[in-house]
This record gives sequence, structure tokens and C-alpha cells, in this order.
Amino acid sequence: MTNRTIVHLEINGRMQALDIEPRVTLLDALREHLGLTGTKKGCDHGQCGACTVHVDGERVLACLTLAAQAEGQAVTTIEGLAGSNGELHPVQAAFLEYDAFQCGYCTPGQIMSAVACIREGHAGSDDEIREYMSGNLCRCGAYPHIVAAVRQAAEDLTAHKQAAE
Repeated sequence: MTNRTIVHLEINGRMQALDIEPRVTLLDALREHLGLTGTKKGCDHGQCGACTVHVDGERVLACLTLAAQAEGQAVTTIEGLAGSNGELHPVQAAFLEYDAFQCGYCTPGQIMSAVACIREGHAGSDDEIREYMSGNLCRCGAYPHIVAAVRQAAEDLTAHKQAAE
């Protein structure tokens, strides 16, 4: 008999109740139980960043986080980043503008990390962006374009925030 538990998560603004085994990772819950395949399974050891999501606004590696650890918390995946009207998040738009991807496999994790990097206030220089994005690997080597996209998105978000004040 398999031990199961009900885990309640707010995924991209919608409450979900999952009947899963306690050992199911957040990554597998998202991909296999909810069909949200934008979050990628890269190394499955927390070394590549492809599985980066936000839990209550903080970036986490979904492959190292049990779904049960996120009980009752808000989880944002790449699918939930765009506006409800389909408008891309400024980081998504900057990644497109700066060709900050090649094969695209790492892109969802890169974007989720970039959003957090900017929100955390770590996009003040290219060196700072590289440091705070260093947990996300890109096998294609699109790093110069990724840094440029993060820098531009940070500038756009700052300008938008100042205009709103």
C-alpha cells in the first residue's frame, strides 16, 4: 500500500489539491501531475537551474524541493509569468529582443531566475547579474545575450516603477 498525502498549492494563481506520494518533488508535481511542462528537468540534482520556479516570491530549485514542503504556498512557474491578457513579462520580452536563448531548454529557468535577480536588487551591473544568475547553466553559451536581456529588463522595470510613482 502506497503512502499518499494531499498537498494544497496555489499554482500560478489557481488553488490545486494534489493526491501524491510524500516523496514527489515540486518539479514532478508540476510536470507529471499538473501538466505544466515549461519548468524543465535538467540535471535533477540542483546543479543546472533549469527547474527554477518561485515559491512565495523566492526562487527555488523545484527538483530539490518536495511538493509537500510548498504546502499552502504560492508557486509561480514560467506559464504563470505573463499577464492574464497574454502580455509578456518584461524579462520574457527582453529575452526575445536580445536573442537570449538558442536551444531554449534552459530559458524558462533562466527567465525565472532573472525575474528574481531583478526583484532582489542584484541587477546593478553585468558582473552582479552574472554572479546572481550563476546557478543557471546554458549549454549553448548564450550568456552575453542573457546578461544583456536581464540588464534591459531591469532598466525597463525601474523606469516603469518610477513612472508609476
